[in-house]
Amino acid sequence: MEWKQNEITEKLGISYPIFQAPMAGGITTSKLVSETSNFGGLGNIGAGYMSPEEMEQSIQEIRLLTSKPFGINLFVPNQNIEYSEEEYAEAQNALLTFKNELGINDSNQGVKQDYTALYEKQVEVVLKLKVPVCSFTFGIPSDEVIKELKNQGIVIIGTATNVKEAIELEKSGVDMIVAQGSEAGGHRGTFHEEGAGLIGLMALIPQVADAVKVPVIAAGGIMDARGIAAAFLLGAKGVQLGTAFLTCKESGTHHVYKNAILNSTEEQTTLTKAFSGKLARGIKNRFIGDMNNSEKQVLPFPVQNDLTGLIRKQAAQLNNPDYMSLWAGQGVRLAKETTVRELMERLIKDYGKL
Repeated sequence: MEWKQNEITEKLGISYPIFQAPMAGGITTSKLVSETSNFGGLGNIGAGYMSPEEMEQSIQEIRLLTSKPFGINLFVPNQNIEYSEEEYAEAQNALLTFKNELGINDSNQGVKQDYTALYEKQVEVVLKLKVPVCSFTFGIPSDEVIKELKNQGIVIIGTATNVKEAIELEKSGVDMIVAQGSEAGGHRGTFHEEGAGLIGLMALIPQVADAVKVPVIAAGGIMDARGIAAAFLLGAKGVQLGTAFLTCKESGTHHVYKNAILNSTEEQTTLTKAFSGKLARGIKNRFIGDMNNSEKQVLPFPVQNDLTGLIRKQAAQLNNPDYMSLWAGQGVRLAKETTVRELMERLIKDYGKL
């Protein structure tokens, strides 16, 4: 099949409607993002946990490496996080065994951050540096933020896990919608009832495509040209790949994490709240098993994510996959050790043969 220019490629000024997923936590290096854009796709910075200073540095580095469009992703903060001091203490205690095993001094009990203030500063950076594309996960930006981004000519993308969310995003004024199927690795983008966001991509794409007029970008389990073709046939105008880019040489994925992806199969991924307090799909390990099989207290996102931060960091330093968040989608068996260039060329060439 021939690659066709469509609303997405024309609006974004890219050659192919292939998006590198904006994976937070240091994975989307300047090299990964710029290389994806240089080879005709849309590279994306996963800025959810970044400070404004880190964002500025990343954006400036990417602009030195590519003249092509790229995007950035922000987490819309939840204004209704509720937990008691007793629950907070219980969640801390639930992690003590893991910290002791990893040799972590528990004097640092977890710093409570103001994520709303962080988000507001992140939006300011996007506006100041006029990043071409800004996507959002975990919610809908305010009318004011959407208006300011549009005034700067920034393309706005929302993330939906069901039709209801997609319709709400379209009404808010976003230009495109990522339809995230339950196969996707990492966090669910659901911003309503959690269980309502676990629809498989094959069922999700046509229902969302029929419900909204803006272009739909399919995400979840897409690893090769076959997945891209299927998504297009079901009504998507673009595709977003995450796990396929995790094993690229240019990604910031820890070598232990990459090795786990390259040696895992589809039945080894699972959904868990253990690391962050929000449902996310990753490769099963001891931490997930122990937390999922117990009655231990887990706080809402992003508070739980802060509490487990030292555990994940120390595990990475010790090359211990048992306590790392190994986010991966259900297409993990198809992952290959590669470079961005090789991956993009293979996707484009193989799609042309279909």
